[in-house]
Amino acid sequence: MNRHPMRLITTVVGFSFTLGLVGCDYWPPALQAEIEQLRSETQTLSIEKIQLQAQVTDLSKTKQELQGQVDELSRINREKTGMITSLQNQLDAARARALKAMTPKAPLHKKTPVKPTMKAGTASRNAPKTPANKVQTPKAVGVR
Repeated sequence: MNRHPMRLITTVVGFSFTLGLVGCDYWPPALQAEIEQLRSETQTLSIEKIQLQAQVTDLSKTKQELQGQVDELSRINREKTGMITSLQNQLDAARARALKAMTPKAPLHKKTPVKPTMKAGTASRNAPKTPANKVQTPKAVGVR
């Protein structure tokens, strides 16, 4: 009689050990609902991750294009700045030449005013047609 309960215990322990190794397919309904919810959240998050990666890729391409445009505009700006500086120097030189051309030159012959020592009738013939203190200026200045 002693062997019978021992056999029963050995059978139960063996059966329990076998079930433990094989696993149990029974899941409580609350646990199954939670697992399904976590799976759906995981799928949703993976889809969002893929979409965000696509947006990051698009934005990085756009960034590279815009950086290229910025570099091009910077280069053009440097060129235009150089052109403006050159044109300003040319304008200053042209102004200096124009001012130099507009200044009255000293007359080659110094005319002395005629003193009326003769008769009054002859003095009006010898009088200059333009006043002595008026400076004649050129009518047009040509600049190349």
